[in-house]
Amino acid sequence: MAYVYKGTVCSDLKTIKKFIDKILKNLETQINDKDIMFDIRLILNELIVNGALHGNQCMLSKCVSLTLEMVDNKLKIEVEDEGKGINFDICSYDPNDLKTWGRGLVLVNGLSDEFHVEKNRVISIKNIQ
Repeated sequence: MAYVYKGTVCSDLKTIKKFIDKILKNLETQINDKDIMFDIRLILNELIVNGALHGNQCMLSKCVSLTLEMVDNKLKIEVEDEGKGINFDICSYDPNDLKTWGRGLVLVNGLSDEFHVEKNRVISIKNIQ
């Protein structure tokens, strides 16, 4: 099963919700497992909203790009914003610090089978089996 999706959304939270809902409806035709779809929903929400809020600073003139590629029972989710990027080290995150940032990426890392942050681009790979 091969599936590819590419799209962009402006950094408006209402528009992002509709964008994600549309993508999920389309993915449900490819993936029947409700638990995996739940994980994908969380991953998409965290990454796209993070890109809009933290990367693009909610500037409506800036967009978040999404690429989905499903090949050989693996879904690659790639999200890129127009911000300057971050240097995120998952090992340095301490939940006892009570910071208001970083938790979403820790969550996505936990839900992903592979996870990479490269400045303003994040890649999550989820096994679909």
